[in-house]
Amino acid sequence: MRISKIAGETSTPPILRVAAQINEKIARGERFFNFTVGDFDSRIFPIPEALSEAIIDGYREHQTNYPGAVGLPSLREGVSNLVRHFAGLEYDPSEIQVSSGSRPLIYGMYRTVVDPGDRVVYPVPSWMNDSYCHLCQAVAVPVSTRPENNFLPTAEELEPYLADAAMLALCSPQNPTGTVFGADQLREICELVVAENRRRGTGAKPLYVMFDQVYWLLTFEGIEYPHPVRLCPEVRDYLLAADGLSKAFAGTGVRVGWGLGPRHLIRSVSDIIAYVGAWAPKAEQVAVGKYLEDMAGIESFLVPFRRALNERLDAIYRGFVAMKSRGLDVDAIAPQAGIYLTVRIGLVGRRTPSGQVIGSADDALRYLLDEARVGILPFSFFGAADMGQWFRISVGTCRMESIDELLGSLEKALSALE
Repeated sequence: MRISKIAGETSTPPILRVAAQINEKIARGERFFNFTVGDFDSRIFPIPEALSEAIIDGYREHQTNYPGAVGLPSLREGVSNLVRHFAGLEYDPSEIQVSSGSRPLIYGMYRTVVDPGDRVVYPVPSWMNDSYCHLCQAVAVPVSTRPENNFLPTAEELEPYLADAAMLALCSPQNPTGTVFGADQLREICELVVAENRRRGTGAKPLYVMFDQVYWLLTFEGIEYPHPVRLCPEVRDYLLAADGLSKAFAGTGVRVGWGLGPRHLIRSVSDIIAYVGAWAPKAEQVAVGKYLEDMAGIESFLVPFRRALNERLDAIYRGFVAMKSRGLDVDAIAPQAGIYLTVRIGLVGRRTPSGQVIGSADDALRYLLDEARVGILPFSFFGAADMGQWFRISVGTCRMESIDELLGSLEKALSALE
């Protein structure tokens, strides 16, 4: 039977394949460390209690009808207050769009500014930009990044690709790396975008920036989080930002996201969200709007939440540093934000105890699954096919008491290689 070309060329994401392999092992009763998904174990990291109660109250009050395409005014006002309080930025509620998580917003932003055949520039590794390009029939322009820059692009690396691009997709704090743009680094990129749009003039389609900032409230103490609009106010006219509840408030299943941008662009994103029907449930919108009224309460949730995530990431990071000092071929980048740690594990080219040569990132992943009982994701899953030695560790499901066992299992498996 014939199906559309896009559907025929769309395959299951590799992370789901790995998840299936891990679930098979767990079903057989194996002890396993599953640090693959960017999710939270709600028994370890529940959403804020005040938010939970407000959601329950919303359903008890029968807030179950259509919420409207743009999002409830109370929620958009709450998001405006949140951004003002934590980022020092003024976004009017009319410049804010609500959706069922940040994914529909990112898709809506792509659809708003990208036509078939347009070029979309994005750094790799990065999350899902290749897939959104495919769905929009855009020309993907991945730009490789370097560990020396924490896998975040520089203006110099991006500049050769911007002259005929429709969109530059950026993310900070970055998924999969857990690293944050430096202020000068991001300012130079924003100034490039502004200069490119001046060069094009008023009659041409602009170069837009899609900025995924969903982890920004999880930036750790001592790390500066620079926002593009704070660094370069002129870029505001071209910037669409995706944000939401899922990461900063451990609410991945609550499905409330919001986007910010120029009013005329947000109206178009809203139209696409409306046709897809990807609005957040009304009870949740009422609840989040109420929760965002209390900035002191938000602070009291975020401070220990960030600390707990940083403790886990830092403990694993220090474990890799210790393994490296003992001569193992590993490395790691110090955590800066979010729930991810970037690590290098020198597996490719090594020989397993059974005599098999590890020849690819997939082989390395298989060895870690089978021998170390560890599930982590190679950067090849994030569009960086030439980075087979680098991996993302996600700690949203990690208990502190399991970290020593995790590190011991990894070290044993690595020490067995020739």
